[in-house]
Amino acid sequence: MSYEKGLHELGQQCFAYLQPDGSWGWSNAGLVVGDGASLLVDTLFDLPLTAEMLASMAPVTEAAPIGTLLNTHANGDHCYGNQLVEGAEIIASDATAHEMTEVPPAMLHALNTAPGEVGELFRHFFGAFKFDGIEVTMPTRTFSGRLDVEVGGRVIELIEVGPAHTRGDTIAYVPDAKTVYTGDILFIGGTPIVWAGPLANWVAACDLMLGMDLDTVVPGHGPLTDKAGVAAVRDYLAFVDSAAHERHAAGIDAWEAARDIAREIGARDDFRGWSEFGRIAVNVDTAYRSYDPTYVAPNVVEQFRRMAELEGFLPA
Repeated sequence: MSYEKGLHELGQQCFAYLQPDGSWGWSNAGLVVGDGASLLVDTLFDLPLTAEMLASMAPVTEAAPIGTLLNTHANGDHCYGNQLVEGAEIIASDATAHEMTEVPPAMLHALNTAPGEVGELFRHFFGAFKFDGIEVTMPTRTFSGRLDVEVGGRVIELIEVGPAHTRGDTIAYVPDAKTVYTGDILFIGGTPIVWAGPLANWVAACDLMLGMDLDTVVPGHGPLTDKAGVAAVRDYLAFVDSAAHERHAAGIDAWEAARDIAREIGARDDFRGWSEFGRIAVNVDTAYRSYDPTYVAPNVVEQFRRMAELEGFLPA
């Protein structure tokens, strides 16, 4: 299936909404349709994008309205559009609900419009998005661990696999369609970013999916994939965890370790060419924090500055 923007039918009344190129903020969403009702997996980063997505789904949802919305995690590109899904029950893990209050849209709006280097830095990552007018719309139902949801006669298994990418990641498995919606547990063609960790939890989430009966995998970012895509992300995370642990044990500074591992990745055939490779800076910080609870990562502005430096972009 081609990687083009818009709604894609996967078969058995499952759909994916894709947003190339899958880089910062350009996230995917999903729709599972039952008898007279649908479940939406995630909203998008701003209101215009979410409205466009919902309009593209209207031919399907007119007969099967969206009664349930799952937020797979708390990053804004998966929940900032919630207010446009009126009347739906909004489900998220307990940890996701807590984390959704921590990065309000007004903060990203302020960073995007800040003067000087900070504004230029954040516009490089998020300048395409409009963060004004967004009212954070919280979950109306939360869970921990697992929750089976019935939607128009279909059972969808919600499985909490965080903390990993964030503190409360959830995947949505549709057994009768052999399909899983992963949220940001999968980035395909782009480098995963481990905000929460530990990395071992994310590896375990990939192992869980590899053990499922799956034909179609809808990632949080990037094109549709299958178990090969899951395995590639697992291998990257396991490699980074091992490489970071080795350097931590040798007493190497996290930022130096990140630059060293970035060079090593650039020489490999399996991960070379993945976009957003600068995320290794955050991934090593998170790894170091899991090895040593006293380790303090840089603030978020410095983390974005380091990612930009690794990728060859810094404000003038």
